[in-house]
Amino acid sequence: MSAAEAPTSEVFTSAVALTPTEPAHFDLAFTAVTQPCPWPKAYGGDLVAQAAAAAMRSVTDGKTLHSTHSYFLRPADIGHAVRYEVELLRDGRGYSTRQVRGYQNGKPVYVCLANFAAGEPGGTFQAEFAAAVPDPEELPSSAEYLGPRDGGTMTDASKAYWSGGRGFDMRHVPGPVYLTVEGKQLPHQAVWLRPFDPLRPVPGLSDAQRDLAALAYVCDYTILEPVLRVLDLPWARPGLVTASLDHSMWFHRSGRVDDWLLYVQEAVAADSGRGLGTGRFLTRDHRHLATVAQEGMIRAA
Repeated sequence: MSAAEAPTSEVFTSAVALTPTEPAHFDLAFTAVTQPCPWPKAYGGDLVAQAAAAAMRSVTDGKTLHSTHSYFLRPADIGHAVRYEVELLRDGRGYSTRQVRGYQNGKPVYVCLANFAAGEPGGTFQAEFAAAVPDPEELPSSAEYLGPRDGGTMTDASKAYWSGGRGFDMRHVPGPVYLTVEGKQLPHQAVWLRPFDPLRPVPGLSDAQRDLAALAYVCDYTILEPVLRVLDLPWARPGLVTASLDHSMWFHRSGRVDDWLLYVQEAVAADSGRGLGTGRFLTRDHRHLATVAQEGMIRAA
C-alpha cells in the first residue's frame, strides 16, 4: 500500500465538519455529509457524531457534553448532506439540554437529545475492570487478519473498508467476527482501537470536543458484535441484515483519543429480531471515559 493509499483518520474529521445554514424548524442548523462505505446505507456513527457535534456547537458557555439519547428513524443516503436542526431546550447554571433532528430528502432520519454539564466537585468511582487482555501490539490489525482471507459476502470493497476505511485501527479480543466467529461464542468481547494517524482539527470544535465526537463516531462500528458473537453470526454470513435502532452514550471523564483505547463490550439480550449491546471505553491505564448502550435489528436468513 502506497503512502497515498495509507489508512487515515480523515474519514472521521470529514464526517464532523459541519456547515452552518439557516434553520427551518428550530434555533440553529448545520449540514454534514455522510462518508463512503460499501453498504446500502450510511454508517450510523456518522449520524451519532454529527448530531453530537451540532449540539456541542450550540453550547457556548463552557459546559461539556455528558450524555446523548438517540433514535435512528430512517436509513441515510451515502455521500449526501444531512441537515441537523438544533433546538435550545434549556440553559441553566449547571446543565443545558438540546434536541437535534437530522433531515435528509425532506424527512427526519435521526433524532437526539443531548445534555451538557458545567461540572462540580464530588466523589469519584468507576467499576473495576480486572480481565486479562493482550496488548494491542500483540494482536493483528484488521488488515493483517483479512489480508489472506476470503469468504461469505465479503467483497474487495468491504475487505478494504474493514481493513482501513473506517478511520481507526481495530484489534479484537478474542478475535474478529468478519468471516467467522473467531474464538468462543461468548456474550462479550473487547476491541482495541486507535486513529490511523493524528486527528486533524475540526472547525467549530475544540480538541476536547472533537475527541468526544470521535468516541461517538467509532462506538457504532462494533457495539452489536458481542450479540453477533453469541448468536454465531459473522458479518459476512449470507442473508445477515443489521441496522441500528436506538443509542445512548454517557461521557464520564475527559481523555484524549490519540492513543489506544480498550472498548469492552457485552451482549445484554437478544430476542424478536433485536439485540442489545453495551460497551465501556477505557484508556490503557483503565480510566473509564464513556459508556455506550445500543439496540439493533438483527435479521439472519
